[in-house]
Amino acid sequence: MPVFDLSQTPLRALNSALHGIEHGANDTLFEITNPRGSHAVAVGIDRPVNVEVHGSVGYYCAGMNDGGTVTIHGSAGPGIAENMMSGTVIVEGDASQYAGATGRGGLLVIKGNAASRCGISMKGIDIVVHGSIGHMSAFMGQSGHLVVLGDAGDALGDSLYEAKLFVRGQVKSLGADCIEKAMRLEHLEALAVLLEKAGVIGVKPDEFKRYGSARKLYNFHIDNAEAY
Repeated sequence: MPVFDLSQTPLRALNSALHGIEHGANDTLFEITNPRGSHAVAVGIDRPVNVEVHGSVGYYCAGMNDGGTVTIHGSAGPGIAENMMSGTVIVEGDASQYAGATGRGGLLVIKGNAASRCGISMKGIDIVVHGSIGHMSAFMGQSGHLVVLGDAGDALGDSLYEAKLFVRGQVKSLGADCIEKAMRLEHLEALAVLLEKAGVIGVKPDEFKRYGSARKLYNFHIDNAEAY
């Protein structure tokens, strides 16, 4: 198991090692110690590797992840799992703003709280937050799921497209074109799968409310021309 101590080893060496893994290689478990808030840790992974980060990280950790499993035993700065394609990213602590931004696939699990703009412009990623999220989360969310066990801040789902939002706690306010929707059997089933994948125990899908797009912003309306 390769171990990278970032107090001794340059970050570039770590990321180069992750990018240089060949198909069929045996060393697919990496351990990172002393990250000390470093930015861009484990970015651009494109292999099914496991990365354990012991400590907190800065900006864009696990960005563009495509198939790897990255676990941060600490908290994460802005842009955790930004533009993720596939795989799993787990944050044991809290996450700063725009977690999972523009994510196209995979699963992001935040076991603490997430700050503002969680899931902004999400395009297929599934995000499960065990705590609460800040304002403007899922802004322009196009597809995927955002599951929040705690509360949501102002303007949830503003300008939402077809991403599905599930919140167990209170929502401070809904953004433009975001409305509460009925929770059908298909949504309960999908939510149950996501909760299980995210390691959530003792919480039932029917404890959540579902929010989605009212679909009134899809097209230009001449009657609203003065507002543009």
